[in-house]
Amino acid sequence: MGQFERWGLRQVINASGKMTALGASAVHPEVGAVLAAAAGDYVVIEELYEAAGERIAKATGAAFAVPTIGAASGIAISVAACIAGTDIGAVELLPLTTTTRTEIVLPKGHAVHFGGSIIQMMRIGGGVPVEAGHANLVTAAHIESAINERTAALFYCKSHHAVQKGMVSLADLIKIAHKHDLPVIVDAAAEEDLKKYVAMGADLVLYSGGKAIGGPTAGFIAGTRKLVEACVMQYKGVGRAMKVSKEAVAGLLAAIERYEQRDMQADALKDKARMEWLVQQLATVQGVKARITQDEAGRAIYRCSIEVLPESGLTAAAVVAKMEAGNPAIYTRNHQVNLGIINVDPRPMLPGQEEILLNKLVAIVKEG
Repeated sequence: MGQFERWGLRQVINASGKMTALGASAVHPEVGAVLAAAAGDYVVIEELYEAAGERIAKATGAAFAVPTIGAASGIAISVAACIAGTDIGAVELLPLTTTTRTEIVLPKGHAVHFGGSIIQMMRIGGGVPVEAGHANLVTAAHIESAINERTAALFYCKSHHAVQKGMVSLADLIKIAHKHDLPVIVDAAAEEDLKKYVAMGADLVLYSGGKAIGGPTAGFIAGTRKLVEACVMQYKGVGRAMKVSKEAVAGLLAAIERYEQRDMQADALKDKARMEWLVQQLATVQGVKARITQDEAGRAIYRCSIEVLPESGLTAAAVVAKMEAGNPAIYTRNHQVNLGIINVDPRPMLPGQEEILLNKLVAIVKEG
């Protein structure tokens, strides 16, 4: 029996992804041991943040880094840093400000909702979001047109939530920003490559510790020394409400160490094999059609895409509702459920859980 079941909660099988709503990641026992050890000890938090920043900087290739409670807080803190810098008076005034340089320009297709609003996270940090271009078309010219004397930074969201087609490239956005002597903030919350965006020239890059890295609820901001030090200063302002605990920082560092040692390609192939097995098992089940699909944002993530056919007498939404009902509750990836498609993400599933998912799905389809 799991810990949550001891409190009367249902067992959850997460086939959705590293989703905050389901607790993000189930950490490795080694990471859990570090979390527990840190929780039972004391440390000077400022010294811990400094040491963590240096360690994370090495992992990302950045000049410096600072831990956060997650990528969402990273947006607010990064925006605050670009507006207030290290001026304690300006830091303590946020989200109000006396400066006129508060506008954060982002492609309109990147003003997404990830469980919270990117726009709201910017406003918490004192930013005034400026959406450039259109939801399905943002060119370099649109970005250039939105920049003026009030612009504090440019923002780019690298996520499956964001519009993938018709958007200005990050490389072009970085060129534009640096031409105008402006910093670039990249939201790379669930991205797997910890060095790519720093190497491209992004000034601040935000990651979630509980997504691809497989750590606890935490995250970090990596980037230039000057701007990251400004991010650190925000913990004396709006960041105080987003402070990250000693155990979360310790668990984050342990997870990053494990992450650096992983063979990402081998892990992706193992997950793909699990989904290929699921596709094979569903091949003989009437009422559904399954295939392997790759992540929409281009990551090496291979999922089982299950189409609920009309002959089943069910809708995909009805199947999802039945999968989530009962105990265990099975949560799938449902971004395409309106198209009749249910996706299964193997990454967060514990060993053998794909068999439980298969049995419940087959039973639901047979019942009709």
